[in-house]
Amino acid sequence: MDKNTQTKLEAAAFRRLLNHLQKNTDVQNIDLMILADFCRNCLAKWYMAEAVEQGIEMDYEQAREFIYGMPYNEWKDKFQTEATPEQLAAYERKQQGQL
Repeated sequence: MDKNTQTKLEAAAFRRLLNHLQKNTDVQNIDLMILADFCRNCLAKWYMAEAVEQGIEMDYEQAREFIYGMPYNEWKDKFQTEATPEQLAAYERKQQGQL
């Protein structure tokens, strides 16, 4: 596979991932962190870092708006729930390498 085709496929897969995360707002960031060790905010940081590396000015809030599909504070108000004690305990275990 040539590099251009690979890049197109990677970009399409990334767009599908974003679309999936934007549609599945019931999946909380803490759940993603527990299960996959990354969340929407991680994706925003990676996206911003790549933009900056390529000389494109972008701040964290711009990157989060792209990843969330809306301003972060709006997403948070609409969809973010308080982490349960179980989620917090699982996250702590994950951080300590116990999961």
